[in-house]
Amino acid sequence: RIRSAVPDASITSDFIVGTPGETEEQFQATLDLMEQVRFDASMTAAYSPRPNTPMALWENQLSDEVKEDRLHRINRVVKKHALERSQRFVGRVEQVLVEMRNLKRPEQVAGRTESNRLVFFEGDIEELRGMMVPVRITEAREFSLTGELVS
Repeated sequence: RIRSAVPDASITSDFIVGTPGETEEQFQATLDLMEQVRFDASMTAAYSPRPNTPMALWENQLSDEVKEDRLHRINRVVKKHALERSQRFVGRVEQVLVEMRNLKRPEQVAGRTESNRLVFFEGDIEELRGMMVPVRITEAREFSLTGELVS
């Protein structure tokens, strides 16, 4: 219902897989939910027991192999959906808040869209830092975009 009202709503999530007692059926229900929602981004982790916590003492701990498998499977879905959601920006002009120089490509700056997408484009960090600038998006990746400054 959110996306029908606000099609560009950026919906994110956090998932911990492999908690004690998690069944394959429960894990599959999580993947099904992800297919329905198609999150823009998700933080994922495999459960690991923490000392002095009640869950660490539960007897139905899952094996590391099961947790690793589920983490790989959920991360494949996260990447697929993140790329799908990023591709909608290609060809559009987005307002980007310039934050820093791209450390891997010093001729580029990095900033974020209003929906928190990381965007790289050529520019002078000394001139643009802290400014909102229009950027035409030319390329989409799972977790970032590339574009051109619109003059």
